[in-house]
Amino acid sequence: MMLEDHLGDIVRKARTSAGVASETVAQAAGLTLDELAALEQSGVVVKLPNYAAFASLIDLDASKLERIAAGWLPAPVGFSLFRQFRVITTAGDDMTVNAYLVWDEVTREAALFDTGFDIGPVVTLVEENGLILRHLFITHSHEDHIAAITPLRELFPKITLHSNMKSAPADQRNLANDTILLGRLRITNRETPGHCEDGVTYIVENFPEGTPSIAIVGDCIFAGSMGRPNQSVELLKQKVREQIFTLHKSTLVCPGHGPLTTLDEQLEVNPFF
Repeated sequence: MMLEDHLGDIVRKARTSAGVASETVAQAAGLTLDELAALEQSGVVVKLPNYAAFASLIDLDASKLERIAAGWLPAPVGFSLFRQFRVITTAGDDMTVNAYLVWDEVTREAALFDTGFDIGPVVTLVEENGLILRHLFITHSHEDHIAAITPLRELFPKITLHSNMKSAPADQRNLANDTILLGRLRITNRETPGHCEDGVTYIVENFPEGTPSIAIVGDCIFAGSMGRPNQSVELLKQKVREQIFTLHKSTLVCPGHGPLTTLDEQLEVNPFF
């Protein structure tokens, strides 16, 4: 298991978002420019930087950053609890992306969150589990998350779409405080722009036997990092704090890339917060 962002990715993302020059960060860290560039490129610590001195310059928590540098990884997810939930990871354009499938164990009604690059695994899961695919929820409109939307809709023409895309027909747009029922499961949405203007997080609740809720967050937050703030780093952090960090600490956080984590873990180790 690898994090979506290694130490160097986190440092570079934070530095560019904060608008701080490489020279300033390198000097504070006790590194040469070449050493900082190598760290940002590889994530490998060859010469120990002064984390406390440079992290504050780029709005990172130094102690949390050191935990990432020491090799922190999220605890494995106990999927025996999440029997009606699957992670679907597909590859394309030199990257991998996560989509998620949930269903009600009684009605067999299912919902897909993002499509990834390939609908093949989705079709297999639907057929193997005798599911009725009712809904497609889009976390944001970046191509890797919706690449397979056309073949998916051709294969499942009755599927209902949900997104925050301004270009979507009115009946396919998320409504504030709306609740979609999937058998006994409840799906709600929370706006989380910052990485993308139409970014949205979906909360799936009421799994059987006290199983924790899940938050499908797109690219607004990763295990130990966050998405690129294409709109505004302040907006992205604000929305994560307001809409995700206010959930129950046991919530399973399901990002668009990289491993799954829990909210409790991210409160403890994510250096951006």
